[in-house]
Amino acid sequence: MSTLQDKVVYITGGTKGIGYGVAQTLIAAGMKVAISGRHLESAQKAASSLGDSDRVLGLASDVANLQDENNAVKQILEKWGQLDVVLANAGVGNFGPVDALSEEAWNQMMDTNLTGAFYTLKASVEALKKSEGYYITLASLAGTNFFAQGAGYNASKFGLVGFTQAAMLDLRPYGIKVSTIMPGSVATYFNNHTPNDKDAWKIQPEDIGKLVLDLLTMHPRTLPSKIEVRPTRPDLK
Repeated sequence: MSTLQDKVVYITGGTKGIGYGVAQTLIAAGMKVAISGRHLESAQKAASSLGDSDRVLGLASDVANLQDENNAVKQILEKWGQLDVVLANAGVGNFGPVDALSEEAWNQMMDTNLTGAFYTLKASVEALKKSEGYYITLASLAGTNFFAQGAGYNASKFGLVGFTQAAMLDLRPYGIKVSTIMPGSVATYFNNHTPNDKDAWKIQPEDIGKLVLDLLTMHPRTLPSKIEVRPTRPDLK
């Protein structure tokens, strides 16, 4: 995938944060981008701020609902006739001691962070076979480093990393590349945080966008299947 001009990408959870930052980068590289969120109004508002409707599409989809994801991919194919790259980025985090973690909080993370990535792939895999495209999951360093009060989140991200790596082996025969990106601290709205000047030491969403761009422009014979990325320096408060 040496040239990205007019290639089509679908980004789940693309209305803000990492997904939005990646969308900005890929649009600037000449790609057509569909972003999804759970609410159509916010998805369309984010899409309109990214570019004109010929090159950007805002979709309503809950990744924990397979029919939603099927409908999202259907709309992308109806608009542009192809799908070349999928970034499974949607994610949630609920934190607290495991003995206090509610069933609802656990299920929300599993349904979104893990099952959602499976549904996104399930909905898009036939289109990716046709384009010999790229499927990327946005995991976390929490997918390899466990921490207190993170049992549910760790479980979902450990699972996502394992899922992506196994999917990579399954899909290589079709010419589909599969990678997982595992960031550390990123300046986003995750877990009700509002980015501010004190986040300057963190990875920025556009940094992840550049990383995705690097993956997409790498020589077709080379596949970085698992990428850990963290701030260069720790928080020096």
